[in-house]
Amino acid sequence: MRFSKRKILMYDVIIIGAGGHAKVVADLVLKTGNRLLGFLDDNKDMSEKVLGYGVLGRVKNCFGYNAGFVIGIGGSHERKRIAERYGLDYIALIHPSAQVGIGVEIGEGTVVMANAVVNSGTRIGGHCIINSGAVVEHDNRIGDFVHVSPNASLGGDVSVKELTHIGIGAAVKNGVSICGGCTVGAGAVVVGDINESGTYVGVPAKRPE
Repeated sequence: MRFSKRKILMYDVIIIGAGGHAKVVADLVLKTGNRLLGFLDDNKDMSEKVLGYGVLGRVKNCFGYNAGFVIGIGGSHERKRIAERYGLDYIALIHPSAQVGIGVEIGEGTVVMANAVVNSGTRIGGHCIINSGAVVEHDNRIGDFVHVSPNASLGGDVSVKELTHIGIGAAVKNGVSICGGCTVGAGAVVVGDINESGTYVGVPAKRPE
């Protein structure tokens, strides 16, 4: 996985996907000074334009463009499928209102949304979503294809493995490790390690019986 410490990458950009998350990514592309060429989407019923930008064709048409790509799809498993199928120039994007500390490493294809905070020493993998207002404290280790939802908070020295989704407003205590393939429900509070994949909800967060 390639990492970048640059906050702004200047590219012609194509977004894969044209749904709700892609619209937020489109705003991110423009806010970072890049040029949005349009979207690629496999939905045959998709409108010809989204936010005034063209839907250029199906995802398989991606190889015909000299551009940087971002996967604008919220589902982690679908992002992984596309990322692994198409060996494209995936770029990381960081909203100008986000706060990113020193020594932070961010993987290709990851997006850091408006008002998010990523503090020093954190390493974020590829194709992650650090959503609006999320807080990722110091020295976190975030695996590939993780989604940290709006206003979720991860304490210091937290480890979140691949394909895990941290729900809206959830909180994770300092030093906790969460295994891959988990879903932490909205508003849940994780106070101890999670070592088995599944869905965890409540305060403290537990698997539903």
